[in-house]
Amino acid sequence: MKRRDFMGVIATVAGLVGASGAVRAAPLFKQDGSQRAYLVDLLLKMALPVLEAMSKGQLKKTFVLELSPRWAEGLDPRVSYLECFGRLMSGIAPWLALPDDDSAEGKARRHVRELALQSFANSVDPASPDYLAWRSTNQTLVDSAYYTNALMRAPKALWEPLDAVTRQRIIEEIKGVRRYSLPYNNWLLFAAMNEAWLFSIGEQGDVLRLNAGVRKANEWYAGDGWIKDGDAFHYDYYNSYVMWPMLLEILEQAEKASVAVFYEKPEGLLAQTLKRTQRYCEHLERMVSPEGSYPAIGRSLTYRTAAFQPLALLAWRKKLPESLPEGQVRAALHAVHKAIWTNPSNFTKEGFLTLGFAGHNPQIADVYSNSGSMYIASNGLLALGLPATDTFWTTPSLDWTQKKAFSNQPFPKDYAVNY
Repeated sequence: MKRRDFMGVIATVAGLVGASGAVRAAPLFKQDGSQRAYLVDLLLKMALPVLEAMSKGQLKKTFVLELSPRWAEGLDPRVSYLECFGRLMSGIAPWLALPDDDSAEGKARRHVRELALQSFANSVDPASPDYLAWRSTNQTLVDSAYYTNALMRAPKALWEPLDAVTRQRIIEEIKGVRRYSLPYNNWLLFAAMNEAWLFSIGEQGDVLRLNAGVRKANEWYAGDGWIKDGDAFHYDYYNSYVMWPMLLEILEQAEKASVAVFYEKPEGLLAQTLKRTQRYCEHLERMVSPEGSYPAIGRSLTYRTAAFQPLALLAWRKKLPESLPEGQVRAALHAVHKAIWTNPSNFTKEGFLTLGFAGHNPQIADVYSNSGSMYIASNGLLALGLPATDTFWTTPSLDWTQKKAFSNQPFPKDYAVNY
């Protein structure tokens, strides 16, 4: 589909795209007042500037990086483009996996998928200007895992349509990432994710690397739905960014591939991990204030709505706990998205994400943060992998816990669990 045809499908006002190519503040996707339409529009705002540039081999040319004011010496900014693409794709992959149809959303999805497939090809083509920094620093390991997570979340949409040369190049690059050393923390799960993906496509993954990530994450379990990040407990959102989603999906693939974990079948460990993830999701839902704000705590706060990745993931998988009805979770997540994304300074005039939290605020960025890192926020959109007809979207909205509590409605008390 040509660009002008696509924009004709989804634009709501004339002149949506300016002469510079910058996306204006008007919605990209026609708004009907639904929470789903709002999120589709947000997804397109994140994805189109990146994928339209990268599909042409022009991402590095057009995406001017914003580095943390405290950028650490020795970090290689070239890996930022892998961060941008890998993290973005991990969040939008479930939406791209939905079947094509002739609705406005279906036509938009088909267009974005075509851009994504060409971008994957460019990402591993040494002749492309957008060949990514696979041989940079060990930060490559981190974002290779989001890259493979995207392929694992939507294999029929993003992996199988790729040509044989591109598929083999990706396999070689992912195996090559084994060259990087592993810090003794959440990074063990990045290595395990890559191996789980290799198993998922019929390649021989490294069982030791997969086992190490799973085993240490379980040893670090602190109780009541929280995992330590290494030997120390951190009160932040890394349980959302990394620990629970990756552990759960790694174990799912281990079960499918019949890969032993701790010399045992993974089924029991997977069931336990799901229960613990559900418990963590109960905490996340309770963090949403009546207005949709949530505690600004810990490292990597600029990752914005990625803090709610586990809730969106379990919603997509239809595995929310009974304590969290779909209408309640959808309403809470919508309030969070509105609280974070209402400020237009979250995006540059060219349409790329900025450093910040509820707007452009680079002073809160960590030493490793760059504007490419911000695209992990797309993982707050995983529930878009459910079709518009799913009960997650059609069931009536319900007040979430804090909204009930502060309006003097009955709400459930909360007690620690021992599983």
